[in-house]
Amino acid sequence: MYYARSLAKLIGELEKLPGIGPKSAQRLAFHILRAPREEAQMLADAIVEVKQSIKLCPQCYNFTDAELCEVCSDQRRDKSVICVVGEVRDLVAIEKTGHYRGVYHVLHGVIAPMDGIGPEQLRIRELLERLKDGTVKEVILALNPTVEGDATAMYLVNLLGPLNVEITQVAHGLPVGGDMDYADQATLIQAISGRRRVK
Repeated sequence: MYYARSLAKLIGELEKLPGIGPKSAQRLAFHILRAPREEAQMLADAIVEVKQSIKLCPQCYNFTDAELCEVCSDQRRDKSVICVVGEVRDLVAIEKTGHYRGVYHVLHGVIAPMDGIGPEQLRIRELLERLKDGTVKEVILALNPTVEGDATAMYLVNLLGPLNVEITQVAHGLPVGGDMDYADQATLIQAISGRRRVK
């Protein structure tokens, strides 16, 4: 009732974005309104283009605008190691380290019964297909250390256990540069449980 109809509509649409509340939506809408028409058009075009051109990689289910994503099409990657992640943003986080040289498999979620998400809604069947030819020697489970992430990891361990593949999981614990007295109890338990031998 306080805004012109089209402005109220824009604020309403922006509020639907994750992490954007009413104040942030209002701030963004006013920024778009004040921006030059060309800048606003570029934003609108970018949104339409991403919706039209981005699809799922048929091998790992990463987002791509090509036949295969950049990781799967990179011949230098070690195809015998698959890192299983919940979301594409997790893949991006690992890639930013520059340390991992294997390939990925994106589940597009984790098992969350309270949200109505079971194993059948995830890309688990496709993961099993990738393991059939015996090329893969190791599956790394890199799921967030949440109740849902842990439940998904346990489900995958039970599913993959009978297969001839090594199953590993990323370590959880204290962040580099963090102070131990600021860590929560669960993090400290993970850090102690996941300790490794010092050479």
